[in-house]
Amino acid sequence: MTTLVLAFHPHLHDGSRVNARLVAEAQGLDGVTVRDEYALYPDFDIDVKAEQEALLAADRVVWQFPFYWYSTPALLKQWEDVVLEHGWAYGAGGDRLHGKELMVAVSVGGPIEKYRHDGEFGVTGPELLKPLETTARHIGMTWLRPFAIHGALNLSDAELESAAAEYAARLTA
Repeated sequence: MTTLVLAFHPHLHDGSRVNARLVAEAQGLDGVTVRDEYALYPDFDIDVKAEQEALLAADRVVWQFPFYWYSTPALLKQWEDVVLEHGWAYGAGGDRLHGKELMVAVSVGGPIEKYRHDGEFGVTGPELLKPLETTARHIGMTWLRPFAIHGALNLSDAELESAAAEYAARLTA
């Protein structure tokens, strides 16, 4: 099983304690390739063919990102718009990703208690991820249970290390 982690964090190495730690953990795993998408495309000019080739070489794809205003960072949306082309990822002849797995790894600043129907935000994490799940299904990928870290802004070092170990286990399962 080969896994491709696409990390979408605009400040991965200079402002993201949680995502930087997860990327570091993933980079040390056999069969896992990590791409820092903001480092590759700071101007959002995505090399579609390079991204598609990376996808074709993987059995499992992971979109790793922080929640920004209950959604993905802008580059992930741009990436979806240009990489998942009609005739390649969906539509007539668009079966290139069929049978591959897709997992999201999301860091959430707020605690999980805020993401309940009776919580501050009135919505659950899985509900907020529904558009990504729908995308996976539309392009023929198998949606895997998301990996989520809640309360990312206040994690202790021990909690972060535990989360990194769990992430490694999920990436290699």
